[in-house]
Amino acid sequence: MSKDFAAITLGSNSFNMLVATLAEGVPQVVAKYKQKVRLASGIDTHGTLSEAAIKDGLACLAMFADKLNQHQITHVKVIATATLRLISNSNDFCQQALKVLPFPIEIISGDKEAELIYLGMFHHTQGEHRRLVIDIGGASTEFIIGDGERVLYKKSLPIGCVSYLTPHFSHFPHKSEDFDSLALQVKQVLAEHLAEVNGYGCHDAVGASGTIQTIMELLRHRGHDERITLAFLEQMKQEILAQTCSKFSEIEGLTEERAPTLATGVAILLALFELLELQSINLSGGALREGVLQLLAQESLAQYSR
Repeated sequence: MSKDFAAITLGSNSFNMLVATLAEGVPQVVAKYKQKVRLASGIDTHGTLSEAAIKDGLACLAMFADKLNQHQITHVKVIATATLRLISNSNDFCQQALKVLPFPIEIISGDKEAELIYLGMFHHTQGEHRRLVIDIGGASTEFIIGDGERVLYKKSLPIGCVSYLTPHFSHFPHKSEDFDSLALQVKQVLAEHLAEVNGYGCHDAVGASGTIQTIMELLRHRGHDERITLAFLEQMKQEILAQTCSKFSEIEGLTEERAPTLATGVAILLALFELLELQSINLSGGALREGVLQLLAQESLAQYSR
């Protein structure tokens, strides 16, 4: 029996696949594949995923299938998150997906997604103290608070760097009012949860998402400490407002792939810093896909122990 397996996560912004092998009971990643599908941008006003978005998603899954064949992997778990939870034609997508990737898609709840994010963070990030984990995805944001391995609080809310594009940043140039309107929407979504979250006293957070990674890449490129602060986010806001090119080509250190969701990501983070009274955010060593890997490792160990 092979010790190799793969974790595939179908997010609202990116599709990811990690191929790993089990070494002394611990999953060791041997290959990574990722594509910015931005599935959430294909949801129409009726809550249906467009044919174009489905086509893009299936093309990525076909690429994953080719890679699985190359690696000769048959132990695979496929997890889908917010977009497939939300759309009315998720079953159609899943049935078509089976034709190109012969593994069933498991559409998980927001709570389950939060648990897996925390699991991935815990096993790949140093520290045992109480932590707030924030994962800003394409169509949802997960908030998890834990002590060590124990989850104390988890909540998935409809705040997304792709889903918030059209109502706030679909035009160019961007204006300060766009940031204000997005912040108001975040405040409305978070309102009933704020007292409970802030009651845990976590003023430093761990970020587990593409949005956080984007900001970290900008910090590294500029030689700053790898710690997101309110001051740096305010600086990024001013740079976004000063852009003369809609592709943000004048922002130092920003890749073309990361550009489309930079404004919404920065705006969401600015709102969260204020509402959650944050002082800083550090990058997590793992998130959802690493959490799925941990589950696969546990399954593999169980099989070998029989």
